Amino acid sequence: MSGLDPAFIALTSPDAPFAIGERDGMRQFLNAPADLNWMIETARAHGNKTFIIEEADDGTDRRLTFDEVFALRDRLVPLLRINRGERVAICMRNRTEWIVAFLAVIKAGGIAALLNSRGSPSELVAMIHEVTPEVVLADSRRAALIREGGYAGRMLDLTRPFDEAEIERHADVLLTKPGEASADDACTILFTSGTTGRVKGAVLSHRNLITGLMSVQLSGMQVLHTTAARMGIPVETMLQSMPQQAVLLVYPLFHISGLGSALLSPMLAGSKVVVMRRWDADKALKYIRDEQVTMFTGVPTMLWDVLQSAKLGDADLSSLWNIASGGQALPVNLLEEMRASCPQAMMGTGYGMTECSGAIAQAVGEDFVRKPSSAGRVLPLVEVRIIAPDGRDLPLGEAGEIVVRGAQVMRGYWNRPEDTAAVLTQDGWLHTGDVGLIDEEGYVFIVDRKKDMVISGGENIYCAEVERVLGEMPQITECAAFGIPDERLGEMLVCVVRGKGINEDEVIRRVAERLAKYKSPGHVAFLDESLPRNHVGKVDKIALRSRWTEIYGAQ
Repeated sequence: MSGLDPAFIALTSPDAPFAIGERDGMRQFLNAPADLNWMIETARAHGNKTFIIEEADDGTDRRLTFDEVFALRDRLVPLLRINRGERVAICMRNRTEWIVAFLAVIKAGGIAALLNSRGSPSELVAMIHEVTPEVVLADSRRAALIREGGYAGRMLDLTRPFDEAEIERHADVLLTKPGEASADDACTILFTSGTTGRVKGAVLSHRNLITGLMSVQLSGMQVLHTTAARMGIPVETMLQSMPQQAVLLVYPLFHISGLGSALLSPMLAGSKVVVMRRWDADKALKYIRDEQVTMFTGVPTMLWDVLQSAKLGDADLSSLWNIASGGQALPVNLLEEMRASCPQAMMGTGYGMTECSGAIAQAVGEDFVRKPSSAGRVLPLVEVRIIAPDGRDLPLGEAGEIVVRGAQVMRGYWNRPEDTAAVLTQDGWLHTGDVGLIDEEGYVFIVDRKKDMVISGGENIYCAEVERVLGEMPQITECAAFGIPDERLGEMLVCVVRGKGINEDEVIRRVAERLAKYKSPGHVAFLDESLPRNHVGKVDKIALRSRWTEIYGAQ
């Protein structure tokens, strides 16, 4: 956002809640607390307001207030039996128990390691072994998968009733009083794969997460102040007259977008969070209507699904006032259809990554509509440079690798100093692996990715990981995985293989058995001859991508 914006100036002035200044060599929120739990505790003030709505296991809607969720958290804290700085793994689908688990770990002074609950047994156990937690918090389905993967450590199934006697025994007992965290203490670990296909845990500190959350809050307050000024009424009057806001949570909570913008930010604001256990466009439309959902953030695939379902039925989207997308570029035709269906809503987009605790660029309302092909404007606390392969800074408008620095940038990868050093410089600059440019107004445009990765339906799929599984199949002698354009998914992962004695369905099934199902290819094509290679002997995926229709159509 521009520093010339009057609302920004007012909100970030020295005496304001979002005062910005330099500390430790980077711009920071000067009034930010050190411990995330301090921010979480402020949400207790919302008391008997509805906090969570979700579909229970029996198919009914489950509704809990802020008071009820905090009571569940406080019961769980002593059962964790952890000291400050010890890791606790969380592995569940989106549900109340996941939220309670996260809040409890932070309250107890632990580090919440958020497992990708869609993983296979071997993937889940690999993540657990990576962080060596004191305890794993799971739902029944994931607990069974983790045991199937061979993990024999301590685990609590939060979806089964606890022994009341055990709760009473531990009610007033903590191993140590956790005290307050330091800003640079590790707070959570989110898992991300690399181009090698090895799982890595990005360590986010309390300062990292708090900076990300306060950046979202600042952006929202700017919009509120600007709207109030345009309408000629005080901000306080607007706040008092606004009904409780409601967010549709569709992102996985183990993603930074799910944890930050879809859970913690709404929670701090006293908003209602409507949790979907799995994506279903018709159910989403029902929740939007019945719960008067005001904010819907999803990947383009979900927005397309909602639009198509809305056209087939008598949908009511009138409550939506904020629609945003992330994870991949928003097609212009999708933007136009969303604006036609929801003219009252502000559209928005953002660009970020796990290693940056969320968004590093954002655009909302007219800022976005004016340049819809952008990924947003650089946020005020983030420094961004565009560099050439030799490390030179490139001028505005010229494409190169995007590197960023700021209080949101991770501490590093858990127990992986070499991987950390490969992306994070000594003075704090993170190499994103994305190729892009910045224009004269601070808008970021993503041009390409250096990483060999496909974003399908908002999920990151690393080709090397899929190729590793393909390479373990004795019938396959060569393979290549890459993405092709897909109207609904944005990109679809496909594979070209050279092999005998195996067919497309078997390849897809075997990848789904070894990895999360969303990582299995949508289509597999077979070549009788060797895969094309470039001048350095690597498989030429550009050539394969250009020939995809020909290769797959010939089968």
